Parts: sequence; C-alpha cells; structure tokens
Amino acid sequence: MANDTQERFGDAQLAEFRELIEKKIEKAQHDLELIKSAYLNDGNNGTDDTSPQFKSFDEGSATMSKEANSALAIRQEKFIRDLKNAITRINNKTYGICRVTGKLINPERLKLVPHATLSIEAKNMQS
Repeated sequence: MANDTQERFGDAQLAEFRELIEKKIEKAQHDLELIKSAYLNDGNNGTDDTSPQFKSFDEGSATMSKEANSALAIRQEKFIRDLKNAITRINNKTYGICRVTGKLINPERLKLVPHATLSIEAKNMQS
C-alpha cells in the first residue's frame, strides 16, 4: 500500500469499534425479538372486534401488518449478520479497509455505519 498512509486500524481503534458494534448487535437482537413477538402475537389482545362491517378491513390490515413485520425482521436479521461480519473483519484485522479502493474508510463513517465495507469514494463510484 501507500507510503505514509495508514494501512489498517490499530488494535486500540479496533477494540473501540468492536465495543460499538457489540452494543449495536445487542440492541439489534433485542429489536428483532420485539419484531418477532409482535408478529407472533398479531397485535391481538384477545378483544375480537364485534362490528362485522370492518372485518374485511381488519383482515387486510392484519395481512399487511404481518408482511411489514416479516420485512422488518428480514432487514434486522441482515443488519445483525452484517454487524457480525464486521466483528469477523476486526478479528482478521481487515476491518475498515474499503473492499474497492483498499484504503481505510473514514472512522467517522464507521461510527455511523459500523458495518460499512465501502469508503464514500467507492460508494460514489457505484452511483
């Protein structure tokens, strides 16, 4: 790589990122459990609607709600997987290296998007 530019993050920086990511994983897993429990409970508190004119509307919204919850759960699972992959990159000491340019990703970007694998430069090239 380059002359006076940093090739990878130091162990202390990697430890900071690990702590940040582990907290995000914990919160994301908690959020996923909430999504799953909402999906399983269907939002039914045991009080059936007694007005038949709204029955088909309620069934439709329940289906939409299940689909929305399912989509949320899938997104959350992908987010957790991406965060766990970031932990693997920390373990390999390759965390924070752009997979396109090979340069270090800006630490501020990684604090906002800790599972990022592209620098802003590489991300802009995709557009």
